[in-house]
Amino acid sequence: MPNSRTQRRHKVGQEAGRRELVSRSLQSAQHCLENQDFGTAYAHYLLVLNLAPELKKDVKETFQFTLFRWAEELDSLARVQDLFDCYEHALELFPNDEVICNSMGEHLFRMGFRDEAAAYFHKAVKLNPEFPDAKENFYRVANWVVERWHFIMLNDVKRNLLYQKAIQNAVHSGCKSVLDIGTGTGILSMFAKTAGASSVYACELSKTMYELACEVLVANGLDGEIRLFHMKSLDLEIPKHIPERVSLVVTETVDSGLFGEGIVESLIHAWEHLLLPPKPNDGEVGAKSYGRVIPAGATIWGMAVECREIRRHHKVDVKEIAGVCLPEVLEFHSPTYTPVNSDETVEPYTTEKLSRVPGGYKSLTDHFQVLTVDFNNLQELKSFTTRKPSKINVPVIKEGILDAIVVWFTLQLDDEHTLSTSPSEETCWEQAVYPVQGLLDYSVKSGDFVGMEISCQDCYLRLQDISLVTSDNGMDVERNFREKNSEAELCSALASLQTASQLERVRQECTLESTEIALLNNLPYHECFRTAISKVLSTLSLREQSQSMDVDSQSSELHLEKNQNKNPATPDPLYVLDVSEGFSILPLIAGKFGPVKVYSSVEKEQQQKALVLISEANEFPKETLEFWLGHLQDENMVLQRPKSDKLWSIIILDVIETSGLIQQDVMEKAAISRCLLHSGGKIFPQHVKMYGMLVESQSLVLETAVQGKDPTLGFNIAPFINQFKVPVRVFLDLSTLPYVPLSKSVELLRVDLMNPYLNNSRKEVKVQICKSGRVTGIPFWYHMHLEDDLYLDTSSESSHWKQAAVVLDEPIPVQMGDELVLSIQYHKSNVSITVKV
Repeated sequence: MPNSRTQRRHKVGQEAGRRELVSRSLQSAQHCLENQDFGTAYAHYLLVLNLAPELKKDVKETFQFTLFRWAEELDSLARVQDLFDCYEHALELFPNDEVICNSMGEHLFRMGFRDEAAAYFHKAVKLNPEFPDAKENFYRVANWVVERWHFIMLNDVKRNLLYQKAIQNAVHSGCKSVLDIGTGTGILSMFAKTAGASSVYACELSKTMYELACEVLVANGLDGEIRLFHMKSLDLEIPKHIPERVSLVVTETVDSGLFGEGIVESLIHAWEHLLLPPKPNDGEVGAKSYGRVIPAGATIWGMAVECREIRRHHKVDVKEIAGVCLPEVLEFHSPTYTPVNSDETVEPYTTEKLSRVPGGYKSLTDHFQVLTVDFNNLQELKSFTTRKPSKINVPVIKEGILDAIVVWFTLQLDDEHTLSTSPSEETCWEQAVYPVQGLLDYSVKSGDFVGMEISCQDCYLRLQDISLVTSDNGMDVERNFREKNSEAELCSALASLQTASQLERVRQECTLESTEIALLNNLPYHECFRTAISKVLSTLSLREQSQSMDVDSQSSELHLEKNQNKNPATPDPLYVLDVSEGFSILPLIAGKFGPVKVYSSVEKEQQQKALVLISEANEFPKETLEFWLGHLQDENMVLQRPKSDKLWSIIILDVIETSGLIQQDVMEKAAISRCLLHSGGKIFPQHVKMYGMLVESQSLVLETAVQGKDPTLGFNIAPFINQFKVPVRVFLDLSTLPYVPLSKSVELLRVDLMNPYLNNSRKEVKVQICKSGRVTGIPFWYHMHLEDDLYLDTSSESSHWKQAAVVLDEPIPVQMGDELVLSIQYHKSNVSITVKV
């Protein structure tokens, strides 16, 4: 029929046109790639793949390359929406491509979208469980989106049982409508529903935890019984979200300092907008007509302690570091320090599990009551933000050094059930630590008093204006913060007729991270570097002098008389670059071996001023110290020549994170550094050796994954939260980790930064079992070699680094005399360790 022939000819013509367009677009895409016009090339490839899906396999790799290069350009231009649009189009074409999913996750993570990044990394790992980049990315982001305390708490049977009993009592007494604020995995909501509550609502702000809770409810057959909201409780409205006020709120939105997760603010809102009125004190009322909260209240306790480990992370305890003197006018503080009368909002405490703090601690006072709070009293909750600070004085019972006030609490769930976070209890909780800083003298003795002001501001419990009162000759003498002496210092300076610039130097403060303070206190670290730096610089200086003498000896005698009337030429300086992260005085240690020009990578202005002050106090020439980032046009290209015609004598790299892992991209940085070194120059460290041993440790197991249904009282939570477990536990203190060694320590890996041809990406190590047991983990640490016989041990007592451990999925039973083979893989600064059984 004519119509059908016409249609066929039309289709043939369309097909020919399609093929022609595809061919031209492919040619144009290739031409654009050659000219590095990645945006246009990407547009051509999109057209090709939409017109000819059958070509996906053929152009996949080139398409990926084009996408990634175009995404880099968009990222550098801050065209965020265009970047994400490109990835969305790419994932429509290749929805199951693990490489594109992983790359999308990397962009999201860099921009701060951690939950969304975790979802893409997780998908990439599911698509290809052996994809190392995606696995490492997922492990790193998992620590952010599902914090490790979730595993520890869910494994705490005592805590779970107490909450379950308190919720059962409330529901059985008539509380039939329940709201769970900050539900996490949904366990408290499930306690309420299975106890018989007719209506249960829950809210969770974290996207990852919300989605996880949804999966948990489905797995336990309660998805239709509990209504879950992805929002803050402060945004819940009646009747928009919940039809009427509830009779019970359950929550565990408390941190180690009790108030740090905003429980006061959320409960004030709940009482005003979501809960039935509280039970009146003057008469009996039916259970259905009043509201209540679990926990009902809390008592906060405190204790003054001496603790070397806390001290070395929050007070610089040295006056001289490897020959570099610290000026008295310079004071270092950790981030928990808030000067008196400061309006700055900072978290005033850190956390420690005191039962496992290295070196232990000594109680300087009996434990004392800090304050109490009734969560069922709206007026009391409101008064917390407005009440004036209360002052207390606590008697000292033991002589020692006042390093911190340690705080914990007793949570009164109801009239029958209490939960304590005391350091003397077996609990999943850490304690809040308020480091004492800014005193003139920290020594105390029996009969003294520790004074402090207590307040609850900005959702934090604050212990401020800590002072010491000493009874001498029957008189009380107060030894307070340095701030209280600042006026006297100023008057003294004026009396001495000091200039304005000198007055500014009465005292200079510098805030450092606690790990940076611990690094300053790590004297063996700095002495080790001083020895290595001295050896390299002295060798190169002698070589420079020798070469200079050779040149001089060849000078013409005709110029000798002319040169005798001139000063000898100043030798060219040697160049040292420190690109280690954070605050470092290694450049100043190198500056002692002049003539040297040292470059620091410190970014913060306050820390740069501190380094300049130290440099001046040690009478360095002004030109000795410079800040490297100020010389760079592109801060992403940190590793460059010091000058167009100069090379570095020493480059100091950060190789080990304080968490106990190898720094990312360290081998790439080492490769660039080797190209920038003067002949005879060195990268520090030159090589790193990784050591480990086999251990049995139930603590490692409980801190890494939820152990089945038993800890969660029969609820099926473990398979879902364990999707976010990571095989490596970081920030460990091996000195206090409860474990039984089942082997001696062995060398697992060597990473050479100066001689990369010595590195092996795969290695097998045989380990002899010296004690029968069950292998549950492989703790590891490093020796950082500045020279073959000069190294730093990251597991030493003075180390500012923590250690890490691989945790096995399943324990391996072993007998003394057995031999296990460990398979070690090293890929892009990531180390994986598996046991070959």
